[in-house]
Amino acid sequence: MNWIRSFVMFWYDFIVGDDWRVALGVVVGLGATAGLVHAGVNAWWLLPIVVAVLLGLSVRRVMLAARQS
Repeated sequence: MNWIRSFVMFWYDFIVGDDWRVALGVVVGLGATAGLVHAGVNAWWLLPIVVAVLLGLSVRRVMLAARQS
């Protein structure tokens, strides 16, 4: 049973990493892209924009936290 927990924790740490907000944002971006493609829209451009916005928000959050300490 311990190896199952270790396996699950490895994948959680690998996928989510340090910031669960970025992981959730990527999942939402993938879902939105899939939804647009299903509706017939050529939506290859959406995911790079989502990733760039998430990166900017993540860096901003770290900078604000560093400023407070």
